[in-house]
Amino acid sequence: MAIDLTKVDKNIVRLEYDKGVAWVTLNRPEKRNALNPAISLRMLEILDEVEADDRCGVMVLTGEGTAFSAGMDIKEYFRDMKDQPRIVNIKVRRLNWEWQWRRLRYFQKPTIAMVNGWCIGGAFLPMASCDIAIAAEDAQFTLSEVNFGILPAGNVPRAMAEMMPSRAALYYIMTGESFDGRKAAELGLVTEAVPREKLRERVRAIADVLLEKGPEVVKGAKDAFKRVQDLDWDTSEDYLISKQEQLWFIAGDEREQGFKQFLDDKTFKPGLGMYKRSPKKGA
Repeated sequence: MAIDLTKVDKNIVRLEYDKGVAWVTLNRPEKRNALNPAISLRMLEILDEVEADDRCGVMVLTGEGTAFSAGMDIKEYFRDMKDQPRIVNIKVRRLNWEWQWRRLRYFQKPTIAMVNGWCIGGAFLPMASCDIAIAAEDAQFTLSEVNFGILPAGNVPRAMAEMMPSRAALYYIMTGESFDGRKAAELGLVTEAVPREKLRERVRAIADVLLEKGPEVVKGAKDAFKRVQDLDWDTSEDYLISKQEQLWFIAGDEREQGFKQFLDDKTFKPGLGMYKRSPKKGA
């Protein structure tokens, strides 16, 4: 019998708006926010909503309680799926890939992962897909799959290969040992680690910096970096020139405001902050 994925409890992921930030909270604290098909469906709904909502300039992804996420729900993804038709297995895994990687990695707005506690296995992918990741110093990370006979899947090894030194990634993939937020920052898995009591404050401060920027420019800059990582130098140069020309067409007023304040008004120094942006027409 096929699993019904259409009836989703909206509260399984909580969405709140606050001064330009959409706070998206995985909300299964009794399961350490383990990822399941219902979360995937709800996250796809939320990503569509947040992307189109002017109340959001920055999206923060975090978890309720003591965990960011305990990774894939073993019961729902393995035990319950064991006797299901292969097409059902493919469908539920496709839901994972869609929001955790394909949508989140190139999301229209800046994204921050706020890693407040345990980040295990499959949770590495949505964390790594966010543009910025800030962890509590005592948050615990582990690729524990090797301990119970499966591989880190869902493109997690690819994310590790991009973000961590190869020796370190292989060590933690092969041993299943855990490491804390400080070590995650040292290895480049997260942007930085801060004391737990300062975590939300630090994330809010970064979000406020991003909210000062032109949204089209931020989107272009983050996409350009992610796209050129797999290109050779010549192709990268060609792509970036094309991207810059496209950005001038979409957000040329941003450039002209900055140039004027720097060259003519002498009120802005590019290395020392953001120029004063004028409100958009109709805003």
